Amino acid sequence: MAWDIDKKIYKKIKKYKNIVIARHIGPDPDAIASQIALRDSIRLTFPQKKVLAVGAGVSKFKKFGLLDKSDFSDMKDALLIITDVPTMERVDGIEDLQYKEIIKIDHHPCDQKVATIELVDESASSTCQIITEMLFKTNLMMDQQVAGNLFLGIVSDSDRFLISYTSVKTFQIITKLLERSKIDFVNLYEKLYERPINEIKFHGYLAQNLQFQESGLAYIKISPEVLKEFGVDTATPSNMINDFNYIKDVLVWTFITYDEKNEQYKVNIRSRGPIINEIASRYHGGGHKFASGARTSEKEDIENLLKDLDQACQEYKKVNE
Repeated sequence: MAWDIDKKIYKKIKKYKNIVIARHIGPDPDAIASQIALRDSIRLTFPQKKVLAVGAGVSKFKKFGLLDKSDFSDMKDALLIITDVPTMERVDGIEDLQYKEIIKIDHHPCDQKVATIELVDESASSTCQIITEMLFKTNLMMDQQVAGNLFLGIVSDSDRFLISYTSVKTFQIITKLLERSKIDFVNLYEKLYERPINEIKFHGYLAQNLQFQESGLAYIKISPEVLKEFGVDTATPSNMINDFNYIKDVLVWTFITYDEKNEQYKVNIRSRGPIINEIASRYHGGGHKFASGARTSEKEDIENLLKDLDQACQEYKKVNE
């Protein structure tokens, strides 16, 4: 079945002259890497096509490649491909686009069908894993730049293969990618893990100010003033949350950041047992069972979310004591 979907996507890409690739707002490395890698692959394969990767840029992700300006003036009836995003509400940068069909490539659980063709694998470690496999199964081309971005997307979203949905298939795809591309994967890690001193200091602030509950919940509320003090943006905490795995007695941990520009709270949640995506969905969010997020403009939602997460930890401990 997956082979058929891969071939259908390739045929659609081959058919359309204008293609726009978008991902979710507030992107992580998998989101950025997946859209840029797919854009560059299509450009390699079909140089005559106009292919744009759009959305708000994040300065720390420029090493993956530059995004395109959202100029859709001569792109009527385009093919829209959305990567690493389950629903249209969270797609970034397509407000003025007149698209004819949608293709979705994603690994997040979602009951809502939004696209003409959907290539969704909830068991995949990342969207980059799905795209890598699609490139292997079709005539879409891959150079070292494309391969490097796909590799980094897989490494990042699997948290260096530590997260539970990393599978034997993940390693098989990575092995095949390295064998075919001959990329210098060791030196590529710099794109993901090199940080300026102010971010290291901010990481220390998070560690010192994380609040711990008896239930096994840990949380921190990060104000705009703190972000300004350390010279970091609202995306920085979400890129650090996986660093706080394996803390003894912590079952669920969450970072809550207030985004002044958009006047909303951005919540990142991780778990070592309790199911959290069902809770996140109550607060305009969702994701995986053990890695989720939410966004809300209501302060009351944050307090209720923390209560729900605390309750989930308590119930999990009762069952697993």
